[in-house]
Amino acid sequence: MSKSWLPTLFTDTPEEGYALAIKLSRTGVKLTQPDTEVLTRLRPIYADDPDSLVAVSQVIAINFQTVAAANGYWKAA
Repeated sequence: MSKSWLPTLFTDTPEEGYALAIKLSRTGVKLTQPDTEVLTRLRPIYADDPDSLVAVSQVIAINFQTVAAANGYWKAA
């Protein structure tokens, strides 16, 4: 059995949680469009589009909300 790319949502700090949210977002793109040639060709288009950049930020924020909730918002127990 292969090692899971996402063994847990638990992180020690909010910063690690944010990095995990970015990883979740990037993995979502890779799984949705597995053709690297297409991704490479399209990147300059969305990289210069403010609406696309805002959409990326929204996806990361949603994933960060999920990670934060899984971590009890990093409050001490």
